[in-house]
Amino acid sequence: MELVPRYHFNFCVDKYSGDLRVKHFSCWQQFLTMSFGQLSHRSSLRDISVCLEAQQAKLYHLGLCSKVARSTLAEANSKRDWRIYRDLAELLIAQARKLYLHDNDFCVELDNTVYALDATTIDLCLNLFGWAHFRKRKAGIKLNTIIDLRGNIPTFIHITNAKDHELDSFDLLPLESGAFYLVDRGYFDTQRLHDIHRIGAFFVIRWKTNVSFKRLYSNPVSKKDKEAGIRCDQTVRFSGDASGGGYPSLLRRIKFHDSETGKTYIFFTNHFGVGAGVIAELYKQRWQVELFFKWIKQHLKIKCFWGRSPNAVYTQVWIAICTYLLVAILKKTLRIDQSMNEILQILSVSLFDKSPLESLFVTRELQKKAPDTQEALF
Repeated sequence: MELVPRYHFNFCVDKYSGDLRVKHFSCWQQFLTMSFGQLSHRSSLRDISVCLEAQQAKLYHLGLCSKVARSTLAEANSKRDWRIYRDLAELLIAQARKLYLHDNDFCVELDNTVYALDATTIDLCLNLFGWAHFRKRKAGIKLNTIIDLRGNIPTFIHITNAKDHELDSFDLLPLESGAFYLVDRGYFDTQRLHDIHRIGAFFVIRWKTNVSFKRLYSNPVSKKDKEAGIRCDQTVRFSGDASGGGYPSLLRRIKFHDSETGKTYIFFTNHFGVGAGVIAELYKQRWQVELFFKWIKQHLKIKCFWGRSPNAVYTQVWIAICTYLLVAILKKTLRIDQSMNEILQILSVSLFDKSPLESLFVTRELQKKAPDTQEALF
């Protein structure tokens, strides 16, 4: 928790009057308690309260009050503005992106920053969360997310009702000149794609069958690209009143056959300076945002909610995102070799341990070099 910038945290609290008329259980203590629930994989507020009460002698040194009652935590989650933790997450995003700026896991050789844009739905029980009505018998919220593929750090998250279309959040995106945006087919809107083009950014998006176009000429395909699965590389223009008016500029149409799955994909992009194989490989990397959604749903508490009001749900989601970012910052700061999942597992059983964090994450190489006691005797 020392990784949390306390000055900026207090600024977020003051901005939304989070501690106004609060005597004992402050927003900081609320954040510590909810983060404990995320890291220890608790299933309910009562579960959190019981576990903390069992370690009552250590709570003061952790910055918590002597006792965290379930009703106190429930009231704080219901009434205190969730935007406090949204703003904190934005600060942690900026901090994490600096650490992962030169991450080498991104396999495409490209100088541009590459973002993947997608949305995922988190299902809720309609009987308990009537305010999030989605379909006839379903409720849910939607996470519209952009992640930086160098480090898989989310750079933009917007939470809406699940029935709201993805395009409603497109206008809020912080577009960056010179960057690549790998866009899901659900965001196909010619006017908004042209907004990306006008600021000097680039996009790669899959073709929708209801969008018509006119081929102007075909570009030559290199032997290397043909072997990679590229079937054609064309310069096109959208046709039709709606399509042509929304995006009047030229486009590049690339047809790609994936030999592993046997499927054929058609991409549109406004970048003409790289090979067609690079464009296809870029869109493959968009799958990283799907893996990010899968990871946070599996390893963070954002599917089983500890409160029923919109404020409680949003608070829990944003604190879960803050927890993910803190673990990502910890991994880079201490140069930990273990994966994010392994770090979470180790932390979950070490939350009340007074050992330095560095000692919890000994590399496997060092562990292998240490001789076994019994083997050393012989």
